[in-house]
Amino acid sequence: MSTSNTSIPILFEDNHVLAVVKPVNIPSQEDNTGDPDMLTLLKADLKERHNKPGNVFLGLVHRLDRPVGGAMVFAKTSKAASRLSETVRSRSMIKQYAAVVRGVPARTQGTLKDTLLKDSRTNTVAVVKPGTAGGKDAVLDYEVIASTGELSLLLIHLHTGRSHQIRVQMAHSGHPLYGDQKYGADVNSKGEQLALWSVCTGIPHPVSKEMMTFVSLPPRTRPWTQWNEAVYEQIRVQLGE
Repeated sequence: MSTSNTSIPILFEDNHVLAVVKPVNIPSQEDNTGDPDMLTLLKADLKERHNKPGNVFLGLVHRLDRPVGGAMVFAKTSKAASRLSETVRSRSMIKQYAAVVRGVPARTQGTLKDTLLKDSRTNTVAVVKPGTAGGKDAVLDYEVIASTGELSLLLIHLHTGRSHQIRVQMAHSGHPLYGDQKYGADVNSKGEQLALWSVCTGIPHPVSKEMMTFVSLPPRTRPWTQWNEAVYEQIRVQLGE
C-alpha cells in the first residue's frame, strides 16, 4: 500500500490486527518534529482503503525507535488494543531483531543483563549500577549469525522493552551498532543508517488467542549487503517462517 508517498507493506490484516513493515526514519507516533508518523499514515490509509467515515481507530501497541524499521503491530479496535497492551506488559510479546555491530563479540551466543536509566531531558539511556533509583532491568539474548571481522550480524531476542535497550546494551558490551550516532559516535560516521531491524514480532491474537508471528528481513542496503542471501535464509529458518 502507499500512504503520503511512503510505501508501507502490510504483513497481515483482519478486523482486529494490522501488522506492517515500518520504514526507517518514520516516528511510531506523532512527535515534536511534525514529520509524518506511522499512526497518522496508517489511519489515513485505513480510512481511504475501507472508505470509512469519521475518525479511524488505530491503537499503538508497541514502539520502534525512529531510525529502526521492520515488523510492527497495531490494534484496529479498542478491545484488541487493551488485550495486546497487556501482552506487552506481561512480556508475552515476541520481539526479535537483526543488528549489525562493530567488531566480533567474544562469545557466539550470550545474554546481556544490565540496569538502564533514562535521562528524559537528553533522551539518552545509560547503564548504571543495580539498585540505582529509577533504574530498570534490561535483558536480551544475542547470537552471532555471521561476521566479516569488522562487522557482525546478530540475531537478538528482547526479554524486556526498555528505551534504546539494544543500542545501549550492545555499546556497553563494546560492540556499538553500525550507524548509531548516539551510542557509538566514536566509531560511526555521520550519515550512516542505524543497522537495527525488527525481524520478528509475535503476539497471541486478541480474539482467537492463536499465536501469530510476523517476519520482516532487513533491506539489502549497506551494511546489510555484507552478507549473502544464504545468511538471511538461515535467519528466516530460525524465525520459523
